[in-house]
Amino acid sequence: MSILMQTLQKVVNEVSCDVPLWSKSKLGRMRCRWSLFSILIGFAAAVPLMLTLGSAGASEPDTTELTVAVAILPPFVLRQNGQLTGFAIDLWNAVASRMKVKTNYQVTYGAPSLFDAVRFKRADVIGTPVVITEARDEEFDFSLPIIQAGLQIMVRDTGETPTQNPLADLLGLLFFKTMLLWLGIALVLILVPAHLVWLLERGRRDGMISNSKYIPGIFEAMYWAISGLTAQPQDMPHQWLARVFSVFWMFAGVVFVAFYTAQLTTALTVRQIQGAINGPDDLAGKRIGTLANSFAVDYLRSQNVQIQEFHEPGPLLQALQARNIDAVIYTAPVLMYYAAHEGKGLVKLVGPEFYLAPIAFGFQFGSPLVRKVNHALLALRENGTYQQLYHRWFGVP
Repeated sequence: MSILMQTLQKVVNEVSCDVPLWSKSKLGRMRCRWSLFSILIGFAAAVPLMLTLGSAGASEPDTTELTVAVAILPPFVLRQNGQLTGFAIDLWNAVASRMKVKTNYQVTYGAPSLFDAVRFKRADVIGTPVVITEARDEEFDFSLPIIQAGLQIMVRDTGETPTQNPLADLLGLLFFKTMLLWLGIALVLILVPAHLVWLLERGRRDGMISNSKYIPGIFEAMYWAISGLTAQPQDMPHQWLARVFSVFWMFAGVVFVAFYTAQLTTALTVRQIQGAINGPDDLAGKRIGTLANSFAVDYLRSQNVQIQEFHEPGPLLQALQARNIDAVIYTAPVLMYYAAHEGKGLVKLVGPEFYLAPIAFGFQFGSPLVRKVNHALLALRENGTYQQLYHRWFGVP
């Protein structure tokens, strides 16, 4: 206020009238008084505005505090010794330092909570980076991508490695449980009629089995039984009872082959569906787990898989170990970190990284923070800070 009064006094002193105040000219005195009155009115109108601006400037803090919503998702965000750390936390702290702002981290649970925090203005920034999709871009703004990542498949580590030997694959198909069971049934169906025909035909000069001895006569009978079971051309016995049995045996062989073929086809189909997952092409018919409302859900809905969504990583990983799901599909860096740390020896990653997409910080739509954060991110890339953080958490880029 004293500054305003001094300024007013200075202006009044500098105001000159064509006629002094003590002049006997009435017109001169009126003109001078009107000039002074106009100056006073102008200052009176400007004082409230100047006081308001001065008060606002005085109340503005030296630094701004931003609320950043995060969810625990290693290696982007994790808690160590009671403190938040991770690639996204370290990177945001560097951004905030460059912007000269303070950060108040707000820990939430899952992607829906992250988006709700910004959507309802409980937070200024989504600090756990999220995948940029078309649907999300219509509602939120995003920074420049802080990393480019795709999806990865994680399965239980059984200690076995997939074989690439065709002979081993063939032997595996020939001697799995269902196949061996039917071979046992076929052996019984061969031995019983073979002994019956041997008893009826042995030693007959005009018979199918000329040798009366058990060996090698039984082998001749077994050949006849095998031929009949597989509906192949065979010799016809000469003894009338053996001939009747032979006709019956040909029909029995047709039924056996039909049943065997149906059972083998079913078993092989089930084996194929329940086989090992070695990449995206093996997902059809499998039970796949992922986090709810994640980028992976959009991809899995376009595939022929059974999707199970979990709201937190813990239950998702427990379901994999309990064999309630066949595999987990999620953002590659997250699964890579888990497989190399807590899940080492329990899980493994299979197949290539696929369905690449940009991952970034999120903001309210139209937020002025986006430009400032992008400027800081570019500066951190230019001065090497980003590369150092990336190397720390992911290895050499």
